[in-house]
Amino acid sequence: MTSVKGAPTGSPGVPGMPGSQTLARGLTALQAVAAAPGGLTVQQVADHVGVHRTIAYRLLSTLAQFRFIAKAEDGRYRSASGLAVLGASFDNGLRQLCLPHLRTLADELSTTVSLLVAEGDQQVAIAVIVPTQVAYQLSFHEGSRHPLDRGAAGVALLASMPPRPGERDLVTLTREQGWVLTHGEIEPNTFGLAVPVHRLPPSPPTCINLISHREDVVKRGREAVVNAAATLSEILA
Repeated sequence: MTSVKGAPTGSPGVPGMPGSQTLARGLTALQAVAAAPGGLTVQQVADHVGVHRTIAYRLLSTLAQFRFIAKAEDGRYRSASGLAVLGASFDNGLRQLCLPHLRTLADELSTTVSLLVAEGDQQVAIAVIVPTQVAYQLSFHEGSRHPLDRGAAGVALLASMPPRPGERDLVTLTREQGWVLTHGEIEPNTFGLAVPVHRLPPSPPTCINLISHREDVVKRGREAVVNAAATLSEILA
């Protein structure tokens, strides 16, 4: 199967997977198009999903009818307005409510700031903000996923949940002190600082995460991140 750069690899619509194969193929096509800034041709989508070009065209046409994607003059399909509307509805507009505060924090500290939530046994980046006045900075994709048991964000999210048998001492400590600092647990030589954003169930566990190659940057930013998390906790209450 041909891999599309920037798109998720593999297809959930393979035989043996539960649910509707057509729906799975359509969602796989949507993910691929959404992840490709330059857009994708029908053939690229067909190769990625693992279907005939005719089937890929039908999938893309249906997605275009719902305005999730649109066909441009160059024949490539790109994300369309329907995705923005759909994304804005996630968790009652969580991302939109938090973005101004995350932007202020990133520019104030001159390092990358992100907002993550727990989803099953994974941590998911909902927003990733890179400071505007810095020439080089660490970053990663919104929608990135990692196991909950890795990195500062994962620890902070676990600390927002009830205690679990066998949990790391670091999770217990984070629950007590309200923040956590880790080094190299997801990216080598990278420091991470995370602070839980307190929310009531059924809202998913949420945290602010700060990353840098420099330990002094994340340590210096601790108070600002703690204050920002408290502000978001009030906004999202």
